[in-house]
Amino acid sequence: MADPTISGLGSIRPLAPVTSTGAAGKAAPADGKDFKSYLLESLDRVNQLQSEADAGVQKLLTGETDNVAEVFTASRKAGVAFDLLMEIRNKLMDAYTELKQMRV
Repeated sequence: MADPTISGLGSIRPLAPVTSTGAAGKAAPADGKDFKSYLLESLDRVNQLQSEADAGVQKLLTGETDNVAEVFTASRKAGVAFDLLMEIRNKLMDAYTELKQMRV
């Protein structure tokens, strides 16, 4: 089974029902984090993994390191995280398209 922390999305939990509302009528998150903050953290984590993989490849190409397995693992981890991020984006876009097509 794949490690859920590879993409930095391992901290996502099922949503609990929201019972309280804020002053503006917006639902208040139960643990203080909303979807936007989770999404931004995940984007930052994917960016960090991509940067680490790029740095590892550069070190390998310049001869600073000879640990190919470590560089390959970092590259693969960044690739999997990016693929997951793209799938999440695709699902969000599909959901948005469906909402746009709903008749009110």
